[in-house]
Amino acid sequence: MRTIMVLLVTVLAVAGCGRGGPDPAPTASPSAGTHAYSLRVGDLDRRYQVHVPAAAVGRTGVPAVIVLHGGGGSGSQVAEQTGFSALSDREGFLAVYPDGSGRTKLLTWNAGTCCSYARDQGIDDVGFVRALIDTLADRFGVGRVYVTGFSNGAMLTYRVGCELADRITAIAPVSGAMNVPSCDPARPLPVYTLHGDADPVVPYAGGTSASRIASEERAGAHRSVAYAVDFWTRADRCTVDPARSVDGAITSVRYTACAPGAEVRLDTVAGGGHAWPGGKSVRRGADAPTTELDATAAIWDFFRTRSG
Repeated sequence: MRTIMVLLVTVLAVAGCGRGGPDPAPTASPSAGTHAYSLRVGDLDRRYQVHVPAAAVGRTGVPAVIVLHGGGGSGSQVAEQTGFSALSDREGFLAVYPDGSGRTKLLTWNAGTCCSYARDQGIDDVGFVRALIDTLADRFGVGRVYVTGFSNGAMLTYRVGCELADRITAIAPVSGAMNVPSCDPARPLPVYTLHGDADPVVPYAGGTSASRIASEERAGAHRSVAYAVDFWTRADRCTVDPARSVDGAITSVRYTACAPGAEVRLDTVAGGGHAWPGGKSVRRGADAPTTELDATAAIWDFFRTRSG
C-alpha cells in the first residue's frame, strides 16, 4: 500500500495536478509534449502550459522562454500564433505559455495602464511571473529564463523587465507599449523590440488605440516605441550611435555599445499592423503578419546568445 501511495504522489507532481502545494526539488523535465499546470498565487489559481522538447527530457539547466499572450487571448492561442513549440522542438528550450485573468475567456494582463480586467482588478501579474520562474526552477530545473509577449503581453514583458530584471536574462516585446508608471530595473537588460509602424491597436508613435477590441479599447493612450527604446538605451548605458540596416520592409536599429552583456534592438516593419511577424492570424479580422520577418526565430536568435 505504501508503494502505491508513493507512486500516486509522484504522478500528481509530474502532471501538475496539485494546487498551491510545494513543487518537488529540481528535477529533469517530464516527458516530451505540452503539459498543463496550475499555480496558486495569492488567492488565485493561475494556469500555464509548458512545452517540453524531446531534447530536454532528462536534463536540467535547459533555458525557458515565457510567451505572454495578447489581450483577449490565452496561452494556447499565443502558442498557435507564434509557433514557439515547433522551434522549441528544434532548439531544445522549454516554451512556457501562461494564461492571464478575466471573468470570461477574454484574458488580460495588468501591465500598468493596460489592460481591462487585470488592470481594473489590480491583478499581481508580476507576482505570477515571479512565482512561475520559481516553479520552473523547482519543477523543471530550468536555467536561463527569457520573456516575450504580444500586445498586452508585450506590455507585461516590459513591466517584467522593469521589476524582475534580476530574475530573467532578456526580453522581447512585440507590438506593445511600455505603459508602466515607473521603471527601475535592477540591472542592464538586453531588449529586442518588434513593432509595425502602421499598428492601429498600439500606435507606433503612441496615442490612443483605434481598435474596438474589448480588451484593448480601454487602455487609454499608449506610449511610443521611441519612448521604450530611449528608456532602455539609457538604462543599459548605451553610448554610441546605433547600427542601422534595411532589408525589404524591415528596418533594424541595434545599440551594441552598452553595459556588459546588454543590447537594445528595434525592428520596425514598414506598413506592418498589429501582428506577430511571420506568425499566424488567430483572430478574425486581425491584421495580416508580414512574411518578411520570422519574429519567433529572430527572438530566439537574440535570446540564445545572452548568458545573463
